[in-house]
Amino acid sequence: MTDPRSDRFVRSHLKTRHLVLLVELGRHGSIMHAAQAANLTQPAASKLLGELEHVLGVQLFDRLPRGVAPTWYGAVLIRRAGAALAEMDAAHQEVMELLSGLRGRVDVGSVLTPSTVLVPEAVNLLKTRHARVHVSITVDTSKLLIEHLRGGELDMVIGRILTTDAANELHFEPVTDEPHSLIARAGHPLLNHHGLTLAELSRQSWILPPNGSILRDRLTALFLSKGLEPPVETVETLALPVIANLLAKSDMVVAMPRELMQPYIDSGLLAVLPYELGIRMDVYGIITRRGHQLSPGAEAMLATLREVASLRYPASA
Repeated sequence: MTDPRSDRFVRSHLKTRHLVLLVELGRHGSIMHAAQAANLTQPAASKLLGELEHVLGVQLFDRLPRGVAPTWYGAVLIRRAGAALAEMDAAHQEVMELLSGLRGRVDVGSVLTPSTVLVPEAVNLLKTRHARVHVSITVDTSKLLIEHLRGGELDMVIGRILTTDAANELHFEPVTDEPHSLIARAGHPLLNHHGLTLAELSRQSWILPPNGSILRDRLTALFLSKGLEPPVETVETLALPVIANLLAKSDMVVAMPRELMQPYIDSGLLAVLPYELGIRMDVYGIITRRGHQLSPGAEAMLATLREVASLRYPASA
C-alpha cells in the first residue's frame, strides 16, 4: 500500500528540477558544477537542495571543503532520480517510435564473454528486422553494469547479479555459465607436456584480470589451496586484442572461456593447454529492472537476445 506521506512528497514538493539537480550533484560532487549542468544558478541549486532536505528531514549531502558528498539518504535519491528521469526519456522515445515506426535507441550492457558472440549475433538479427533501432553496447564488469542498469542508464545487462540489495529490483534470466580453459600460443613449450602440474604453471608468466574480479579471486584461491604462491610475473588486462597479441608473441598463459578465443584457436594462432583448471564462473544471464516498461525498440532487442541465447545454448534454456 502506498505511504500517504510519500505520495504527498512526490505530488506536492518534488519537481523535475529537483531530480535533475540530484543526478548532477551525484555526477559532479559540486553544487557549482551541478548547477551549471542543470542550467541553474548556484543560489537556486542550494535552495532546491535545502528544500529537499527540509521536506525529508534528513541530510542528503555532506558539505566538504571542496564540494559535496552524498550521505546514504542522498545516494538513494540520486539513484532513484536517475531512474525516474530515464523513465521520462524512455516515455518520450516510445512516443516517437510509435509515431514513426519501430526505431529509437536501446542501451545494452554486457560482460566480456557474451559481448563477443551472443550480443553481436542478437544485434545483427535485430538489424535485419528493425534496421532503424540504434543499439549502444557497453562492456564492463557486472558490478558497474548493474549500477548503470539500476540508475536507468542501461535498458538491460547480460551479466551477473552479485549483491542481494540489487536482487529485489532486478529480473534475471539465466543464459549459461563459463568454463575456463588455459590458453597459450601455438607451439608453447607446455603444449606437449603430459602430466602438467599447477606448480609448473605457477612459475609461468600469466595474463590476469584486475584485482577484485571474481576470476582473479578464484585463481588466487586455486594456487593457495595447493600450497602454492600465485604467479609473480603477471600482466593485468581485460582487453581481448591485447591478450591475444601478448599470448601470440610470448610464453604467457591466460585462463579464459574457450568461446572468447575460439577464432584465434581455429586460425592456429593459439591453443588450449592440457590442464583442467576446474574453474567455472557463475551463470550469467539477461538482467532487466522489475516493473520497468521497456520501449518497443528495447523490447525487440530483449526478444532477440532470448531467441539467440536459446539457439546457441539450448542445454541452458
